[in-house]
Amino acid sequence: MARSSVFRLSGIGFGTWAWGNQLVWGYDPERDDDRLSHTFREAVTAGLTLVDTADSYGTGRLNGRSETLLGRFIAALAPAQQAGLVVATKLAPFPWRLGRRGFHRAFQASSYRLQGHLQRVQLHWSTARYAPWQESALLDGMADLVLQGKVQELGVSNVGPSRLAWMHNRLADRGVVLRSLQLQYSLLAPDDQRLDRLLRLCSELKIEVLAYSPLAFGMLGQLPDASPAPSTPLRRGLFRRLLPASLPLRRVMEEIALSHRASMVQVALNWCRSHGTTPIPGLRSPEQARDVAAALKWSLTDEEVQRLDLERQRCGERMPSNPFQSS
Repeated sequence: MARSSVFRLSGIGFGTWAWGNQLVWGYDPERDDDRLSHTFREAVTAGLTLVDTADSYGTGRLNGRSETLLGRFIAALAPAQQAGLVVATKLAPFPWRLGRRGFHRAFQASSYRLQGHLQRVQLHWSTARYAPWQESALLDGMADLVLQGKVQELGVSNVGPSRLAWMHNRLADRGVVLRSLQLQYSLLAPDDQRLDRLLRLCSELKIEVLAYSPLAFGMLGQLPDASPAPSTPLRRGLFRRLLPASLPLRRVMEEIALSHRASMVQVALNWCRSHGTTPIPGLRSPEQARDVAAALKWSLTDEEVQRLDLERQRCGERMPSNPFQSS
């Protein structure tokens, strides 16, 4: 995919999917919570001020754990640091959340867990492929939240160009701005022919693109000679399939990283930024927070972007597509 001249270098935020997720990330509250507190403070201090979460983050009895931890950590910040944050949560369109007030209780619960620190509400995924009538009502209800002054901004996630244009116009008719779109985007993301059209549409409509999984579950930070052993079966399976296939790509990433005295993580994030997206990598340690923030201090050259684009196209294996991604 060629880089468009309309794209400008964006910032970097961070995500909190791992905060409470035992299935994919092996979360343990006794082991992890103190470290996550330090991670959050390090990220904010380093200038990462957009933080993404969701009401469904946290497995089983830990459902909502990510928002609860985030609310606790924000409350411990100085008022000036709190004021500089943009906290965005996603509300899941579960089948039982119906009608214009289908998100009413979910929004209240998220706001409570976040201790009132909530600037942006996002639709977690599109129901266009299986229940478009549900999505229409929920979107209208989200717009009501803005018009009633209960939240400042709206965003959506896993939405294709056709549905995005429809959502933008429906909201615009009510005077509500669609602030952001989240999509899976990385050097190993699925190769979707609609992607270039989607990015250009976002640029035209001034919709910020938030790139989730920009490190492909950590794969893009692995040195060519690394032999990682992820702690959960899902990540182990992905690593077994994608590490060999991505070796030529990661060799180029390592070469570029060495030339900038940077990490491969920073190369992966700056590739996302070079294509006009705001990466939101998940953070689980203060060291990761510092590494991610360091990517803001430099950028890839056009030649380096082209090399990475070429190696990406040559890579035959990709991350799984999101099954809820709409057209």
